[in-house]
Amino acid sequence: MSLPAPTDWTIPADTARVAHAAFPKGNVYLKLRDELGCVYSDSQWAGLFADRGRPAEAPGRLALVTVFQFMEGLSDRQAADAVRGRIDWKYALALELTDAGFDFSILCDFRARLIEGEAEQQLLDSLLVRFKERGWLRARGRQRTDSTHVLAAVRALNRLECVGETLRHALNCLAEVAPEWVQAHVPAAWYDRYAARFEQYRLPKTEPERHALALTIGADGAQLLTAVYAPDAPSELRQPAVDILRQVWIQHYYWQDGQLEWREEGNLPPGERLIQSPYDPDARYSRKRETEWKGYKVHLTETCDDDQPHLITHVETTPATTPDSAMPDTIHTALADKDLLPREHVLDAGYVDAGQIVTSQDRHGVEMVGPVLADTSWQARAHTGFEVACFTLDWEHRTATCPQGRVSRTWAEQHDAYDNPIIYIRFARVECLACPSRAHCTRGPDNPRTLKVRQRAEHEALQRARQYQTTPDFKQRYAARAGIEGTLSQGTRALELRQARYIGLMKTHLQHVITAAAINLKRIADWLREMPRAATRTSAFAALAPT
Repeated sequence: MSLPAPTDWTIPADTARVAHAAFPKGNVYLKLRDELGCVYSDSQWAGLFADRGRPAEAPGRLALVTVFQFMEGLSDRQAADAVRGRIDWKYALALELTDAGFDFSILCDFRARLIEGEAEQQLLDSLLVRFKERGWLRARGRQRTDSTHVLAAVRALNRLECVGETLRHALNCLAEVAPEWVQAHVPAAWYDRYAARFEQYRLPKTEPERHALALTIGADGAQLLTAVYAPDAPSELRQPAVDILRQVWIQHYYWQDGQLEWREEGNLPPGERLIQSPYDPDARYSRKRETEWKGYKVHLTETCDDDQPHLITHVETTPATTPDSAMPDTIHTALADKDLLPREHVLDAGYVDAGQIVTSQDRHGVEMVGPVLADTSWQARAHTGFEVACFTLDWEHRTATCPQGRVSRTWAEQHDAYDNPIIYIRFARVECLACPSRAHCTRGPDNPRTLKVRQRAEHEALQRARQYQTTPDFKQRYAARAGIEGTLSQGTRALELRQARYIGLMKTHLQHVITAAAINLKRIADWLREMPRAATRTSAFAALAPT
């Protein structure tokens, strides 16, 4: 399909007359159209279409319909019906009253084109450009970020279900592309074993029987892989489902003395690599405090200046195993590309560490406001011991001085278990054994005190942050972070933010980008109507508490 002729965004006179007659007191979509005008243009999606072919539906309108669809939580069919039958949508889309709309399947095709062309971010960024033009959004203000879990759109599987479903999925895919080959190579017993999906109630109950079934499935999968990757096997057999089968078998089985063995729990790959379902190979298992889930994680960044609307400026979707601490630099780089870097970035403890504090300040000029992890050594927890902060470090002379005035004997640069550069400091054994304050410094019977500290910039940033977060000024600035919880709640309750609509990381990210655009339009509509921001809810009983 080719790009259609440029869309005329002039609102037809009949459409405007009927819309204003139907909504004399105004309407969200009428207000947005009057204030924002044409949000998306057809030309910005030109790369998604061929130079020749039947003209496609106007992509600028499809983009706007997609955002409207998420604002109301509509299905594709319901959204297409709204384009045909709702006067407020016709007004916002500049359509004639007699316009018949389009088939609902076009919305699915448009989303696929967005993902294929890596253009999904334009749905949000085009709105941000318009907001900047209207003065509702500016750089070097204050922003905040938080994340929440996202459930994958697949059934949660245990290990035995996962390997069984993986083999069944591969067989179904092969049956579609090469049915004759499958009939010639599949044993008759497989039709009973893999015809129905694997579910817990159908599996053996005792551990020996479950282990035996796992080995049987493993042998069947190995047999299928051998046949598919044989030199004389047709090339069309090497489907993505077969490659997933190969990966899952590596993760759950191993060969020993010519026998295929089932991996025990302690012999599995790390969580960031372990496939949880053949139907969504990007989904991962994670746990945060009491919450366990299989899927993804979404990070929302929004402005939080008091004199402007609070608008989402960036969205990141990651596997569930990606730690929050890995995201600040990615977020700051993306905001820099949009010319929307904040001056002050408020985050919770999961995002803030010494390395990120230094990087954000040096590379982007962003001050991170958030609590760093406290010193967890026994000396710090006892409140009477000599923790790292009690030692004076002389970086030029590469020495450390303890509270009793002893100078260290060893200063060596090393790397920790995560390959981060650290400095290992060791004091003299003789001096430590004779020190009267030894009980406050080390519990080793005859070992000297040792320290492990970060490089200078990170160490000093960490110590400053630990001191500053105990002050009233920090608590007042950090209080702004609580507002992002309301954004996550709005996304979850109104727009199903925590439930993936689609399968795969890229499609789930598209869902989150559209969700952010929908939230922004809702908030701009509220801002234009001068609706006050909702305050934190207080229960009737809590309101009776004495001040």
